[in-house]
Amino acid sequence: MNGKRAITSEDLYQITWVNDPVPSPQGGKLVYVSRQTNDKHDGYRSHLRMLELSSRKDKPFTFGEYDHSPAWSPDGSQLAFIRKSEGQSQVWLMAADGGEAQQISELQHGVSSFLWSPDGNCLLVKSTVDTSPKQQISPTAAREHDSAEKLLPQELIVDRIRMKSDESGLWNGRRAHLFVIAPVRAEAIPVTSGHYDIGDYAWSPDGTRVAWITHIPAEDEQHSDFVLTNHVYTSRPDGSNIQQLTPEGYAFYRLCFAPDAQSLALLASDRTYGNATLAKLYTLPISGGEPSCLSSHWDVQLNHSLVGDMRSHLVPTGPLYSRDGSSILCLASIHGSVRIARFPLDGGHAEYLSPDKCEVYQFAELEQGQIVAAAADTQHPGDLYLYESPNDPESKAVRLTLSNPQLGQDIWLCTPETFWFDTTDGQRVQGWIMKPHGVVDGVKVPTILEIHGGPHMMYGFTFMHEFQLLVAQGYAVVYINPRGGLGYGQQFVNACRGDYGGGDYRDLMESVDYVVSRYSFIDPTRLGVTGGSYGGFMTNWIVGHTHRFKAAVTQRSICNWLSFYGVSDIGYFFTEDQIGGNAWDDTEKLWKHSPLAYVGNVQTPLLILHGEQDLRCPIEQAEQLYVALKRRKQTTRLVRFPGANHELSRGGHPYLRVRRLEHIVGWFNEYL
Repeated sequence: MNGKRAITSEDLYQITWVNDPVPSPQGGKLVYVSRQTNDKHDGYRSHLRMLELSSRKDKPFTFGEYDHSPAWSPDGSQLAFIRKSEGQSQVWLMAADGGEAQQISELQHGVSSFLWSPDGNCLLVKSTVDTSPKQQISPTAAREHDSAEKLLPQELIVDRIRMKSDESGLWNGRRAHLFVIAPVRAEAIPVTSGHYDIGDYAWSPDGTRVAWITHIPAEDEQHSDFVLTNHVYTSRPDGSNIQQLTPEGYAFYRLCFAPDAQSLALLASDRTYGNATLAKLYTLPISGGEPSCLSSHWDVQLNHSLVGDMRSHLVPTGPLYSRDGSSILCLASIHGSVRIARFPLDGGHAEYLSPDKCEVYQFAELEQGQIVAAAADTQHPGDLYLYESPNDPESKAVRLTLSNPQLGQDIWLCTPETFWFDTTDGQRVQGWIMKPHGVVDGVKVPTILEIHGGPHMMYGFTFMHEFQLLVAQGYAVVYINPRGGLGYGQQFVNACRGDYGGGDYRDLMESVDYVVSRYSFIDPTRLGVTGGSYGGFMTNWIVGHTHRFKAAVTQRSICNWLSFYGVSDIGYFFTEDQIGGNAWDDTEKLWKHSPLAYVGNVQTPLLILHGEQDLRCPIEQAEQLYVALKRRKQTTRLVRFPGANHELSRGGHPYLRVRRLEHIVGWFNEYL
């Protein structure tokens, strides 16, 4: 390896992640977030860094344990950010030239995000509020009340079907709403209130209106949790004069105002294909009406839809109006890449501003039209890049940060090779293969098939610690985007709905046939398979339908759609959308698509990995599968990760992330 060593599971502790590049309005510099695991390896720490664009001087700007979400004041004189301290996240403020930060918000349940007003006199913040009578008492009294209650066990009263979330746990009776606060005082003025949650939001450039996304239930509406669409509303900053701008039938995700404040750009789905409907780019006059689609000619997902093990719950950029107001920029997921796309408002052709074969996850436009992007590729978990001439397809990006020099200098990394193949029923499928270092002609190596989750996501050109670790252990790694994945058009992503275990399973099996026939170093007698979430479902399905794999690892998986319907935080609508039925009217259909129904066929040694607090695919799914296999005296093992939810592999407890990787490697080493 030319003096370089192989990557290890514990190298996770040394990785730095960068995100949220925010250029200063004064020009010449930007602030970004740098994140690492903490010294105890039981969590993460993050701080803000200042980067001078001309000199490339890069230095720490804040020194909190968990600082994030920076935003310059409109005149560039101050920087606001969220700091988590003593278990609560609030907005803090400091001068642009540094100094002591001051806390400026004091909301009872903290702040999740915020935006500066255009005049810089106040902030629009999002926070949760209680819907119980405690909401009516002062924050100090409420905290004292909460402290007293913590001494006694409390019952949880549930009266809604959306009673839990994998991200936030059991519903605590709170709703996400908007408030206006002034930097010089802690008083918060409510902008929204009621039995609904605010999604994305924005100030109008003239500061006279606020736009936000939600579904406001009608007074007589009894089952708002069943409504999967929403609306765009505007109001004055004091919450008065609320107006609904949009018609029925859309799910809106992101929004921003045009520079002239007369229209909005929106990322939305018309839900023609349910959860598999591509996100498109729309514009909407501020007076309301039917949204106009700017991307109708593009059969492309306009959002970030690439899966990896480096990022969790990151908010991608877009849509974003160009500084001159002539176009809209947003991210596009296509053929394993996430690229910046530009849509001219004069009806011209859309174009890509960033290259393929990488993952752009955030970006910002500078004064002169240059673009700063946070991007990753197969060799780098993420850095900042400057596109000085985004209009020139031959222009190369200038790298601004070097966040993980050890990965290039000290550690050997495999560069995946991409390939395409045609399935027997005419699908065109993209995949990648990673070859262990030093394999000589005539030597065959064990090979592991990795399967992504979603299923409406995609693998692609990004850094994957898990894959690199398996290659370092001597395994070839194969991963593909079977039908159902984003990045290949609307019909492709819709192709698995109602057919889980059908065409998607055939795509995976034919991908194995293809790589075995093309790559002579693959040993067809030593194949392994693993995947998480939908990939875990498919791993379970595979071992119940074929014996060609000699070892398998299923992660945060689904084995039984009948129980999943009632225990998952999304089960009641996801099962109906993806499988096509419910547990009482369509019992036979749900059981037919359940891997547990085929557990009698399983002979492959199967390791089951699951988080105790996974509410997306609850651990009872793992328990059912484990008990069935044990009862049949099959080779299996269940590993339960305490406190871990569905995001363990991407953003969970660092030590448990490392242990998870070691369990995967250990199982394949034992049985392959």
